[in-house]
Amino acid sequence: MQVIDSDGYRPNVGIILTNLDGKLLWARRIRQNAWQFPQGGIRARETPEQAMFRELEEEIGLQPQHVDILGATRGWLRYRLPERFVRRNRKPVCIGQKQVWFMLRLVGEERFVRLDLGAKPEFDNWRWVDYWHPLKEVVPFKRNVYKKALNELAPLIFPDDRDMPHSVVR
Repeated sequence: MQVIDSDGYRPNVGIILTNLDGKLLWARRIRQNAWQFPQGGIRARETPEQAMFRELEEEIGLQPQHVDILGATRGWLRYRLPERFVRRNRKPVCIGQKQVWFMLRLVGEERFVRLDLGAKPEFDNWRWVDYWHPLKEVVPFKRNVYKKALNELAPLIFPDDRDMPHSVVR
């Protein structure tokens, strides 16, 4: 069941999965040339962490033992949907998403990443990318949320700022 808050935002989790080299898992939406991080809605009576583990398994096949939670954003990060995606005939109307973002580290083997385990697969391909790469490729209406999440969570994998890859898109 979808939950929409009084402002019209759907509670959601975003998942940034890193490997030991600081690269990020970047997934392509099925039958589209659109890449993004795994994400999904928080169900009624579900905590953000419970939703994150459910989405992690549904979308990329990973179990809790395959990852370490490095941290999460301190609060909700919001984005509005473009007007063409807002379904005004549904009540309540959802105008966007509010997300808690999790930074995870893959501790299991890459072979455990499986895009075909969910009842309705969302992705058909994935790859490891440089830390700031997603800002160049994500759909424009999500870019600011991605930028905020990546900036806030970067110290979890690059504790020494000198080790963090810098980019003009930051």
